[in-house]
Amino acid sequence: MLTKRIIPCLDIKDGRTVKGINFIDLRDAGDPVELAEIYAKSGADELVFLDITATEQKRKTLADLVRRVAEKVNIPFTVGGGISSVEDVDILLKNGADKVSVNSSAVKRPELINELAAKFGSQCITVAIDARQVNGEWLVHLVGGKVPTDINLFQWAKEVEERGAGEILFTSMNNDGTKAGFANEALAVLSSELKIPIIASGGAGNMQHFTDVFLKGKADAALAASVFHFKEIEIKDLKEELRRNGIEVRL
Repeated sequence: MLTKRIIPCLDIKDGRTVKGINFIDLRDAGDPVELAEIYAKSGADELVFLDITATEQKRKTLADLVRRVAEKVNIPFTVGGGISSVEDVDILLKNGADKVSVNSSAVKRPELINELAAKFGSQCITVAIDARQVNGEWLVHLVGGKVPTDINLFQWAKEVEERGAGEILFTSMNNDGTKAGFANEALAVLSSELKIPIIASGGAGNMQHFTDVFLKGKADAALAASVFHFKEIEIKDLKEELRRNGIEVRL
């Protein structure tokens, strides 16, 4: 059985880690390189860095940050934000990133997924999907959740898989920052319909939420930010709790 992964997420704005609620009301959470080093030592399986203003401000994720993180951590990490071409990915991977995450650019030009998978291999390509449940239907949103579309979450996820993505990072905008639990029903549907791993994001507030996301949501990995950044949950304690609940994790 594959072990379940615990992944701290560092949202980056102007070189600092920030955290908000429902994608807004951001507050400072520290230096991303320092946080990355702490997480690597405390038992995190992977890290995700998302430059949350990169797409909006039409600038590229800083390769310098990637290089500094790569020098300090020994666990895999994914970088996303403003990535829209093979060249963007090439720069990030050469500077030390293990995987890249694409979101808005893939929705606008789905062929990008095919191009990246063909060039770098599916194992390097994560497609992030931000979706909000509107009148009972899960709809994809772009540009850090600011731009709604009429694209159905599950149909888009299936297309993403078919085009060669290695995994999907699904963030429920309804749950993000609320600490009320993950969107387990939607996650269970994704996990049942797709063969590639699903990373759950949005809603972590306590250890039970992580147990639920693996047992009820059938997620392959759980991503969280503020509960780790502000030391509300220690990763070592979380993994021990998950193990007690029969969930296989790397200790």
